[in-house]
Order: sequence, then structure tokens, then C-alpha cells
Amino acid sequence: MGAWLPEPLVTSNEPDAAEHAETADSLSLAFLVLLERLSPVQRAVFLLHDVFGYGYDEIARLVDKSEANCRQIAARARRHVEAGRPRFEASRRQRDELARRFFAAMDRGDTEGLVGLLAGDAVLYGDGGGKAPAMTAPVHGAERVARLLLGLTRRGRAVGIGGRLAEVNGHPGLITLDPEGRVLGILALDIVEGRVQTVRSIVNPDKLRHLGPVGDVTALLGND
Repeated sequence: MGAWLPEPLVTSNEPDAAEHAETADSLSLAFLVLLERLSPVQRAVFLLHDVFGYGYDEIARLVDKSEANCRQIAARARRHVEAGRPRFEASRRQRDELARRFFAAMDRGDTEGLVGLLAGDAVLYGDGGGKAPAMTAPVHGAERVARLLLGLTRRGRAVGIGGRLAEVNGHPGLITLDPEGRVLGILALDIVEGRVQTVRSIVNPDKLRHLGPVGDVTALLGND
């Protein structure tokens, strides 16, 4: 089945670049995965107070806790979030340029170029939800990630799979499409210190339907 990943949001049409800079990290798949690691109450209190601006008195009524308890829950949740929150240091322009080079290297089958754009400890996660072929465990290391991506690209090209660049949850990504233009999957990149640190592949059709008609990646590529 592979890893669990949040439903991707294509955010390329965000109109305000300044607003984008303020919200991109909070939209990122990495941050959403981090939120999922909080308990339901921690997540609710943290989001209500730190994201939506509710007062602790209001939150206490909503979650059926005391106001003092809500303050403690928020503080613990905040510590967890800050300890694990990814740091995306590249500017939007730098991210987009690196992503363009990354996907171009994939397209031309450039193993050396792709490895050079990946962090040494890069990791690739896949989410097929049991409904589409995906890695059952994360793939670690620049060379292993590059080989897997290039292998999938070769197989995809052979059956007419293409793609278009997109902004996914505020960060660079690629939407893969079948020959009829139906959505097959999303690749989303986390870029840290000038290298691709994490690649997230979402092919679970249930998480793609809001993006448009969904194709059958299993029929095109098979389950192996």
C-alpha cells in the first residue's frame, strides 16, 4: 500500500506572491504529514488557536477541556510542530528553477544529473492507497531514488504517460497524465539547501479526483 500522504492541492493559481511566501510552508505536504502525527485533540487545539485565531475560552468549549488545559495542549503541540517542521530556505524562484532542472533530468534519463540535484539522504514516499501501484516502503538515498524515478519515467513514456509542471501545496511538483490527459498521479518536491530532499508520489485515485478526470495507472503500468 505504501505510505500515507495527504490529499495534494494544486496551488499554481495563487494570485498573490507575498501571500504565497507566507503560506507555502504551512500548505506543504511535509507540514501536513507532521500535523497528522499529533493527537486529534492536539491537532484541533493547535489549528484552532495558531491557524484560525480562536481564543482559548472558545476552544475549551469546542473540545470540552478547561481553558488552562487547552493552553497546555497547545504548548505541547507547538513544541512537536516546531521540532519537526521542515525548513525550506530556497526562494520561490530558486525552487522553481531547481524543480525545472530536476524534471528535465528525469525526462532525458540523466542519472548523473538527477543524482546531483538530490540530497545525499533524499527519500521518496509513495501513496497508492492500495488502489494503485506504489512503493511499500520509503526509498532512501540519492542514487536509489534517481534510479527508481528514471525507471518509472521510462516505463511511463513507453505507454504514452506525460506530465506538466504544477505547484503542489505551495511547492514545486508535477502532474502525470495518461495519453487522454487524465490525471494519474502527483510528484511533489521538498527542496532544502539547494537540493531535493524529499519526493512524494501520490497515485491513490481517491486523492486525485478533485484535480479532474482520473486515469487508470494500474492498467497502464501494471502492479509489478
